[in-house]
Amino acid sequence: MPITDILTKNAQLYGDEICLIESNPEEQEKNAVSWKDYELVEPDRIPRSHQREMTWKEFDDAANRFANLLISRGVSKGNKVAILLMNSLEWLPIYFGVLRSGAVVVPLNYRYTADEIKYCLELAETDVIVFGPEFIGRIELIFDRIPNVKIRLFVGQECPTFAESYPYQVQKYSTTNPNIPITDIEDAAIYFSSGTTGFPKAILHAHESLMHSCQTEQNHHSQTHNDNFLCIPPLYHTGAKMHWFGSFLVGGRAVLLRGVNPRWILRAISEEKITIVWLLVPWAQDILDAIESGEINLDDYQLDQWRLMHIGAQPVPPSLIRRWKKYFPHHLYDTNYGLSESIGPGCVHLGVENIHKVGAIGKPGFGWEAKIVNESGQSVAKGEVGELVVKGAGVMKCYFNDPHATAEVLKNGWLFTGDMAKQDEDGFIFLVDRKKDVIIMGGENIYPVQIEDFLRANNKIKDVAVIGLPDPRLGEIAAAIIELKPNLSSSEEEMSKFCESLPRYKRPRKFIFDTVPRNPTGKIEKPVLRKKYCPESVVKVQIEH
Repeated sequence: MPITDILTKNAQLYGDEICLIESNPEEQEKNAVSWKDYELVEPDRIPRSHQREMTWKEFDDAANRFANLLISRGVSKGNKVAILLMNSLEWLPIYFGVLRSGAVVVPLNYRYTADEIKYCLELAETDVIVFGPEFIGRIELIFDRIPNVKIRLFVGQECPTFAESYPYQVQKYSTTNPNIPITDIEDAAIYFSSGTTGFPKAILHAHESLMHSCQTEQNHHSQTHNDNFLCIPPLYHTGAKMHWFGSFLVGGRAVLLRGVNPRWILRAISEEKITIVWLLVPWAQDILDAIESGEINLDDYQLDQWRLMHIGAQPVPPSLIRRWKKYFPHHLYDTNYGLSESIGPGCVHLGVENIHKVGAIGKPGFGWEAKIVNESGQSVAKGEVGELVVKGAGVMKCYFNDPHATAEVLKNGWLFTGDMAKQDEDGFIFLVDRKKDVIIMGGENIYPVQIEDFLRANNKIKDVAVIGLPDPRLGEIAAAIIELKPNLSSSEEEMSKFCESLPRYKRPRKFIFDTVPRNPTGKIEKPVLRKKYCPESVVKVQIEH
């Protein structure tokens, strides 16, 4: 059945119950007494910091209104609707409204530049975009160059002239479910990913993928209707949304937290009685650092109900989990491996009962198969390194309009991940390397070629290579090895200033002036650079894309 039927069921069973809370502690702190003023107040009297909330019936009604709006504008099966929003109460009802209309939903990374937004809109053949106030400037730069995107809806106040007001338009439409017939094999969503070239690929998933993600997540973490999930990562990412899907399946509550300050995270867990939290490595480390520095006193928070912390999107240092268990000894812990091509996390997972195997990514997840193969596609023996391949109902249909790229990774139903792995004697999978050169910094993918191409515009640079170097907090940082033209000099400060026009997360954190080695075919020998500049590091691995 389509995932939209779960929303119908939740609205029928739990209509008046709160399902989503949007918490914006930064705004709350600007307009209220600070947290420190509540330290001596009884916990139950501490004001809740969220600004907005929504019941299951309101969620269902909002999805139906948007579906009916789209249908009235001629949107139907095959059309694509892009979402470019920060996490908010509107995000998920818009997502489900698109699905209910029969159209394909296209979440966009909020870090994209204007040109990247244009590229993705064109690649996915998008007909509609829904965007928020943070993106007015970027859309304004391209709105006259995306003629096929004929419907532009703005979520917010003071609607720009090149768009229509989403709140004004959507309230005109019925809350009745349009009941568009949808089958499991029909197109549902396009997510974006990239290889080492840095050019996003449009990953097409069927409705079956979304439903499979719900079942996998709920099986792994045993969510019940009484659980409360804290969602911190952006909803455009498969990781955040597909982890929430486990709670969605059972009608559980969720809090959308806008901010990653450790104090805000713990306050949300305390006042909203959160039971499940999915963290990225930097956020977990920040919480531990704040505890150990004395900035945070755990006795100030109600945390007894918090039962599960799971983590992903980048390598998880075993030392981090040992530190975590010191302060939270009763927490269940899990880690997940996945790709956008496998509808996010869960095709391999550690399992809460296997914390003794921290360092492994685990075993095939619920409803998944996994194996490690050689260059000929044959399974390798335990202990031998090969490429990890996975198979299950959550594998993508294809790279949209890219049959060549699809054929490279989809073979006889198996998805070739590009990650190199091995299995121990107990069947647990450990990643040891990856074919791709993608750098993962704080859970975000950074594509070296994009940075290299940018730096090559500097007249002093003869050649450049960007690699990932280990970082104790972010997992990896981007380092640029720069070969200057003869008789020219430069400095880290000069190169850092040159990179200021790049998005902040793409800027190299380190600059090294050296020769850039290339092999006889002209390819940069990045393994040589990694060996030279991080010889003591553990080989980079990728937990989730």
